[in-house]
Amino acid sequence: MALSGIVRAARGRWARPLSCAVPPVGTGDRGHRGHTGVRVYTGHTGDRGHTGHTGVPGARGHTGVRGVRGHTGVRAAPGVTSDRGHTGVPAAPGDRGDPGDTIFALSSAPGRCGVAVIRASGPGSQGALRSLAGPPGLPPPRLLALRSIRDPRTAETLDRGLVVWFPGPHSFTGEDCAELHVHGGPAVISGVLGALGRLPGLRPAEPGEFSLRAFRRGKLDLTAAEGLRDLIGAETEAQRRQALRQLRGELGALYGTWSRALTQALAHIEALIDFSEDDGLGEAVLPRALGAVRALEREIRAHLRDGRRGERLRAGVRAVIAGPPNAGKSSLLNLLCRRPAAIVSPVAGTTRDVLEVPLDIGGFPLLLSDTAGLRDPRDPLEREGVTRARDRLCQADLVLAVLDVTSVSPTPGSLGAALAALQPPPDTPCVLVLNKADLLGGQGVSPSATCAQGHPVTLLSCKTGQGLEALLELLGQQLAQLCGNPLLGSPSLTQTRHSRHLEACATALSRFGDIIGDTGDISGDLAVAAEQLRVARRELGRITGSVGADDILDVIFRDFCVGK
Repeated sequence: MALSGIVRAARGRWARPLSCAVPPVGTGDRGHRGHTGVRVYTGHTGDRGHTGHTGVPGARGHTGVRGVRGHTGVRAAPGVTSDRGHTGVPAAPGDRGDPGDTIFALSSAPGRCGVAVIRASGPGSQGALRSLAGPPGLPPPRLLALRSIRDPRTAETLDRGLVVWFPGPHSFTGEDCAELHVHGGPAVISGVLGALGRLPGLRPAEPGEFSLRAFRRGKLDLTAAEGLRDLIGAETEAQRRQALRQLRGELGALYGTWSRALTQALAHIEALIDFSEDDGLGEAVLPRALGAVRALEREIRAHLRDGRRGERLRAGVRAVIAGPPNAGKSSLLNLLCRRPAAIVSPVAGTTRDVLEVPLDIGGFPLLLSDTAGLRDPRDPLEREGVTRARDRLCQADLVLAVLDVTSVSPTPGSLGAALAALQPPPDTPCVLVLNKADLLGGQGVSPSATCAQGHPVTLLSCKTGQGLEALLELLGQQLAQLCGNPLLGSPSLTQTRHSRHLEACATALSRFGDIIGDTGDISGDLAVAAEQLRVARRELGRITGSVGADDILDVIFRDFCVGK
């Protein structure tokens, strides 16, 4: 089989390039919690000229959408109807406008598309919908209606499309919302947005402002908002599964359970402070509160010991290709990403800078870096390249050590010595790739399955593609171990800020235990102990946004797209 055929066959099952290193925002989003089901308003006939909507799966508790003539039937998604996002420029910190304003934005991707979704939210949404899509007035709530969309100033017809009305609080933002589903040509979109902008009381939305309003009205907490942002940016199956769990509120529910347990323990301590004169109250209450706090501390610390699986899955596993010059590192990068991303030359030391390519390997995100050959540098330029290679190697989650199979003995001891010479970070998983297998001819060399350190070994020929399938299989196994299964167990930590607040919470719980003492007697100041429980509860509240979230709202929501 030709090399191109081998690569296509292997990659069709395992690997594909991703668009960027960090999952972007502003990509596809098929709807969110908050809206009840949508049905087509049957009082209007179909529009044969309007681009059809494709079907999207229904969600629990949502009524299906029945198609009008000219549209294929769709069923409601959980929350807002189709929204593909729109990348925007982050607003200045704290600059989010008046929450009582009516905002509007293009929620689907900019540029030409079959159907564009324009969304409005706020008290003026009803009037805006009447102005552009009336008469005969508003359609019934949550029913799609086919209307002519006109410019209120000139009465000119801008397009003919579907409109839907979501009266608050049964909407994504919790406010009155309206959506216009129009043809996705630039002139149509510009005309409708311009007509909305000329209506009094309406203004363009800031990035993430729709989701910010949903948060402020209790439609989602901060962990769910972060899950929504990650779902929009998800580029692999595993990323999508993890983000969807967080959007559904599983992470927020876990932290809410812990917060309620803290509240109960705090109530017991405060009761003991207020009624300490009652005989026997301390003996009944204090050991129970201490046991609950100790158990909660253990649970939180176990949650923190997840090996950064959630963060790796969200941002991508950092893999570094390392090895001596001319071992085939750049050829391996090109083979995996299916394009000549790196210059390949028989001259040793061609690669000087770090080249990073995002990939999807078996549904997991991989940030693959090609680095300079590791040897004693011959000139200042190569010295800088080797320095950068070693810096990137120290940051790696996974190391692909590429060696020339013709220059190393395939025994565990020799392979282990060759790997040690590269000086990979301690405790970092490694895969030894013995390249140039095509040069072995018919010798039938069979390397050890592992090196002396226990890392797996695989044969490969970047020239012919021999061994590519085995390498991809091995990489998939390594990534599954590093990221875990996002559908199993409790939700993973996905944000550094979560870890920071949980560490502070666990520290406060530990201090509480130190004050009370292991025996549960009243050996310390109960007022100070109670304050430690309040600190712990505040730290949990900052994760979900129920306590003191104003200082991080802009950090979270400014990364959303304009129409979300």
